[in-house]
Amino acid sequence: MSFQEPAEQTDGSTPGQSQEVPLSITQLNWVVKNLVETLPRVWVEGEVSGLSRPSSGHLYFTLKDGNSQIRTVIWRSTAERMRFQLKDGMSVVCSGIVEVYAPRGSYQLIVERLEPKGEGPLQVAFRQLHQKLQSEGLFDDERKKTLPRFPRRIGFVTSPSGAAIHDFLEASRSQWTDYSLLLIPARVQGEHAASEIARGIRLAHQIKPELDLIIVGRGGGSMEDLWCFNEEKVVRTISKSRIPIISAVGHEIDVTLSDLVADSRALTPTHAAALALPNRQDLQTKLEQLEKRVRHIVGARIKHMREQLNGWTQRGILARPHEIHKARSQKVDELENACHNAIWRLIESKKETMSAKARAVEALSPLNVLGRGYSLTQQPGSHRPISDAKELQPGQQVKTTLDSGTFLSTVGEIELSNTKDS
Repeated sequence: MSFQEPAEQTDGSTPGQSQEVPLSITQLNWVVKNLVETLPRVWVEGEVSGLSRPSSGHLYFTLKDGNSQIRTVIWRSTAERMRFQLKDGMSVVCSGIVEVYAPRGSYQLIVERLEPKGEGPLQVAFRQLHQKLQSEGLFDDERKKTLPRFPRRIGFVTSPSGAAIHDFLEASRSQWTDYSLLLIPARVQGEHAASEIARGIRLAHQIKPELDLIIVGRGGGSMEDLWCFNEEKVVRTISKSRIPIISAVGHEIDVTLSDLVADSRALTPTHAAALALPNRQDLQTKLEQLEKRVRHIVGARIKHMREQLNGWTQRGILARPHEIHKARSQKVDELENACHNAIWRLIESKKETMSAKARAVEALSPLNVLGRGYSLTQQPGSHRPISDAKELQPGQQVKTTLDSGTFLSTVGEIELSNTKDS
């Protein structure tokens, strides 16, 4: 839609200043637009309300105070440069131009610069990202890795022309030199610095043999200079590292989110050398102390063992070993004689017992009566004596034992006691 500037009438009158020559709405909005947009750039403070983020990337909201409000727009190109997250209720100070939107007859503030009231944009961005990452546990001590005591291979992600690498090398010369340092170049300031630092950390994990330690840092500077170490991509890359990382950014007073997420924070690149490397003088002192302690412990142990040995040499077994041997030999001889006598006594006792039992058995033997004229009759092949004539049959063969021998006979006639018939 085009706007028409009111044309001056032939009678010298100006349109809109009389009933006879009125302005159209479009013409009126055009007049207002030209008047308003001649205003210089203005600074305005107020509270953000009704913030809208459409897919276009532009930001639309209302800026208000206690009595009035104004529609406000931040174009995408400006919004992408903002370091912090704009939110409803935030008090801000912004700079821009007033523009009339003629189709609706309304005006709005086109913001070209916006800062939180009382805080700079970087401070707000730092605080917002810090709260976000802290809620995820990225700064917890439990997830931090222990630095190696004697690192042999160290990677340093920094600018090759910066002071950080120079300060680190200078400090390490007087401290420890038994290590190799690999410089991984990256810009540490400016628009693409965060991407290069994150890429440098990822590259450090691909180096073979694997590094023992990674240092990320640079020398001091303003908050804007150090801001790449507060970028979320750098902080998250450090948090994912499997290799311990020291963050050595700026000076002692400078604290970045990289410092908080790293396994250890060095106040300066020089301090990073003290954290990463052992101190030669300290090690020498500790070795001397350990040597003294070992000498003392070993000396005390030797003294104790010597005293024990001296005590043992005073005992009879060591002072007169031959006498102990003679006494033990004599005791063995005595025991041998005692055993020999006991055995013979036992044998004699057993002999007497056996003789007595043999005499008793012999006295009970039926063969002893044969000497007095008796005989023993048995069936051939049997040891059982025949004691009853009823056991015999005429014609049966029997064996008779006498004192002087045996003979076989055949039964002819059988007589039973107390019986007349045979």
